Amino acid sequence: MQLAFVLYKYFPFGGLQRDFMRIALVCQARGHAVRVYTRSWEGDVPAGFEVVEVPVKALSNHRRNEKFSHWVKADLAKRPVDRVVGFNKMPGLDVYYAADPCFVDKAQTQRSPLYRLFNRYRHYAAYEKAVFSPAVSTQILMISELQQPLFTKHYKTPLDRFHLLPPGIAPDRRAPANAAEIRAAFRAEFDLAEDELLLVQIGSGFVTKGLDRSIRALAALPAALRERTCLMVVGQDDASAFQRIAGSLGVGDRVVFMAGRSDVPRFLLGADLLIHPAYNENTGTVLLEALVAGLPVLVTDVCGYAHYISEADCGLVVPSPFNQSQLDSMLADMLSSPTLRKEWRDNALRFADQADLYSLPERAADVILGESA
Repeated sequence: MQLAFVLYKYFPFGGLQRDFMRIALVCQARGHAVRVYTRSWEGDVPAGFEVVEVPVKALSNHRRNEKFSHWVKADLAKRPVDRVVGFNKMPGLDVYYAADPCFVDKAQTQRSPLYRLFNRYRHYAAYEKAVFSPAVSTQILMISELQQPLFTKHYKTPLDRFHLLPPGIAPDRRAPANAAEIRAAFRAEFDLAEDELLLVQIGSGFVTKGLDRSIRALAALPAALRERTCLMVVGQDDASAFQRIAGSLGVGDRVVFMAGRSDVPRFLLGADLLIHPAYNENTGTVLLEALVAGLPVLVTDVCGYAHYISEADCGLVVPSPFNQSQLDSMLADMLSSPTLRKEWRDNALRFADQADLYSLPERAADVILGESA
């Protein structure tokens, strides 16, 4: 079959983008042709992929989205395909990968009623309805159990159109046999002393991921613990506001910002703790990447994959409603106890051997290609 994959932006370090790439590669490996429509593409293009960068310009994101979807629709009319697979909500999809939470629910519960008067709201609400309305037949690849009831509440989407996927952690995230050697080399590269503690926060979108909360928790550590703790932040975003927060709290020299990187597994093996106090997060793939690497996790319960941290007993989950002092206390407790961190590491690796945390791309391809049971 000829498949069309549609997403607004591709760059190598986004979670949605990584999922798209792995799913598309599985479909290609099964003998199907891949065409990609996107507004921008950063990074290498896999052999055999046809990438179409759609030339649209507008002053606002929602107008760019509208022009993009109209351009893609017109091109597909001239060059038809067998399946259209979207990684952003838009009209005309045969399959939608539900990486984003329910927009209308967030708008109604987390925004002022005035927000719903703007064109931006009307655009995103209409594009969401174009996917979830009972009047269409789009098949929906769900990666978060928490979101399905919200979509059915607002749109009455038939349940048989939802396909819940397992996580899709890349095998290279698992702790290898020489994990201790990689850890030692990593810490030597970054001049981390044996008694120095390394926190990592990984992911693009610093505001949503709660980086401000992480910096405040670092600053709140007891002085002796704070002086031997460093936070490395890895992701694609503007760090300036967070550098100012760190500086104002006196921990500017303890927070290191890095752009998105392709060697994230080394950071997971070299660190002592992953911190991820997100304000909201549909899933949180990095939580499971840390788990399979044996790295303890501190995460807020609003993340769709936070329940795996509890099930594996490999860290702590901050309950809602969020309280900064509770996060501060939990972080201090975790960093103060090497015995607990070792137990969490052992629990994580054991869970990684037993649970299906890896087959998302294959299961998604099954639905896209009509091969699911």
